[in-house]
Amino acid sequence: MEVALLSFSSSLSPLCHNRTLTLTPNLSKPPNYPRFPVIRSAVSRSKKEETVETVKSHLENCHLLAAINYKGLTVKQFQDLRRTLPDTTKLVVAKNTLVFKAIEGTKWEALKPCMKGMNAWLFVQTDEIPSAIKPYRSFQKERKLEDNDFAGAVFEGKFYAPDNFKALETMPTRAEVYAKMLGALQSPAINLVSTLQAPAIEVIMVLKAYVKKLEDESNAA
Repeated sequence: MEVALLSFSSSLSPLCHNRTLTLTPNLSKPPNYPRFPVIRSAVSRSKKEETVETVKSHLENCHLLAAINYKGLTVKQFQDLRRTLPDTTKLVVAKNTLVFKAIEGTKWEALKPCMKGMNAWLFVQTDEIPSAIKPYRSFQKERKLEDNDFAGAVFEGKFYAPDNFKALETMPTRAEVYAKMLGALQSPAINLVSTLQAPAIEVIMVLKAYVKKLEDESNAA
């Protein structure tokens, strides 16, 4: 499409005649550059998938998973807390929806009542539960963080509400269980029956200890 802009004559030069200047507009489409929201969306989706995989990896060999209300905690407090934890305990901050996506359909799904509020997640990868919980309790007491309590936990597929945490914190240590169970195995049958009525994890621990004791005695002979 042509558009007439101007018509004029010139007497300054015999080479100049009446002319009509025209312009042809460029109707081609501008380059189709990528939109930034699309890039951000892809990065966000990738980050979420990475978080879910991180949670799943921490659940391997995990004995206890607990939720901690972290509302109000500063970055420095988180750093200080992580330094107090043993190598067998991991602290992860992740959205409830992503954590639930990772635990859905597993024994850890019993933690569903904790899927609200702002939570940090404590992954305990040892059967020494009391010693794994104690560092946070000490940190909480020293910093006077009464409101940042455990929101709940799952141990052996069972959900423990905050009011029931005492049972986890007072569990006997492995050494105490070994001593108790081995003593019972060497006692009359009635004591053995009582021992076998203990929680499954205690029975498993003592059986492992008893097998090891027999192996040691055999090797010594």
